[in-house]
Amino acid sequence: MSAERARRPGAARNRVEPASQDELDACPFCAGHEDRTPPEVLRLPEGAAEWGVRVVPNLFPAVEHQEVVVHSPSHVRSIAELSDGQLDLVAEAWRRRREAAPDGYLHALVNEGRDAGASLPHSHSQLVWLPSVPPGVAVEKALGEGEPVLERDGLAATCPWASRLPYEVQIAPLEPEADGLRSELLAPALRLLAELVRRLHRLAGPVPLNAWLHDGAHWHVELLPRLSVLAGLELGAGVYVNSLPPEEAAARLRAV
Repeated sequence: MSAERARRPGAARNRVEPASQDELDACPFCAGHEDRTPPEVLRLPEGAAEWGVRVVPNLFPAVEHQEVVVHSPSHVRSIAELSDGQLDLVAEAWRRRREAAPDGYLHALVNEGRDAGASLPHSHSQLVWLPSVPPGVAVEKALGEGEPVLERDGLAATCPWASRLPYEVQIAPLEPEADGLRSELLAPALRLLAELVRRLHRLAGPVPLNAWLHDGAHWHVELLPRLSVLAGLELGAGVYVNSLPPEEAAARLRAV
């Protein structure tokens, strides 16, 4: 932990820029632009006149099987802007696609902002099928060891004591369980994630972030705001320098 790190030259926070008209005109995920994506593999609600969530193959996959879950027909730029009903549809889409392709490990993730790896700003998540459990999941982390932020719907959100970056949060069931993609708590976990991102926006503005489902023996959702740039110390040595102690981060998230 190093508060001085935040005051070093060039340490200004990344921000997500507002949407431009060119962005809206070019967005392939907005309603009415369905012909700009590969043919969908799922739309929800089923049988409805208008779709709420679409799932399409990733046009530029990093692995053999990768899909995009479009979160809304409207041009929203963050999971924080989604309603509970929309988040429930996202959870249902993740579950349905897992049932359709049950082999391997399914990594479900959200990137927001170009500095967090998002190539398109329209709110969406990625589903990435890996042949086996990846190293980041095979090594189980201790859960519940941190500063509490919120507890709701059978879930607890905490800032880990070993937080890598400011406002890192883990969302986990109060009673540990496996197989998050089949859990009844998946949708409530996404709702709690959206609430935390809304609080983060009030504290720091619309910052880039990553979130993902860690679907190990004790599944949980991880939120990692990208409030600082990862450099050689973090990437080369695996040593993260955090400018905001987790107890302070948790207090701010509770209070806002």
